[in-house]
Amino acid sequence: MGKLLKIGWYVLYVRSHQEKKVDNLLKESQLESFLPLVKTVRQWSDRKKIIEAPLFPSYVFVKINSAQDFYKASSIEGACTFIRCGGEYALAQDHEIQKIKLFLGSKDITNVGKVTSNLEVGETMMIQYGSLAGLECEVLKVNNENKIVVRLDSINQGITATIPSQFLSKISKAV
Repeated sequence: MGKLLKIGWYVLYVRSHQEKKVDNLLKESQLESFLPLVKTVRQWSDRKKIIEAPLFPSYVFVKINSAQDFYKASSIEGACTFIRCGGEYALAQDHEIQKIKLFLGSKDITNVGKVTSNLEVGETMMIQYGSLAGLECEVLKVNNENKIVVRLDSINQGITATIPSQFLSKISKAV
């Protein structure tokens, strides 16, 4: 692979509301892709419906193994460009992709959403039980619910969710 590209998960920016289509086209092109979807309630004037919406609107993660994969992914219909941070392509780490998959696959947490603002440093905790055991997180107190935040530094994003307080144990105090 070229000097500028590394093997890993790149963040592909796609046209608005084209995430599922681009994800399917990437898979048809034999490229490994990941589109994190969350169930959300949408309300219209006459009804409510539960739909799957992208956790990160307009983002699809693509595993790039060669320069050919990079160009193949960028030429998919609906793809705009790869996200850049500081002049380099944003590269999500494997452990960050695994965190997202754990979050979305867990039945123990609810109200999954995303956070883009830099939050004030809170208490760092370790999840001790359930499918997310061993994951470090930051805890926020919101309306007497335990909201956890897992940060994805490579793309400057975070994921929030509500988790039972008995699942958490203290590991350090923020100063």
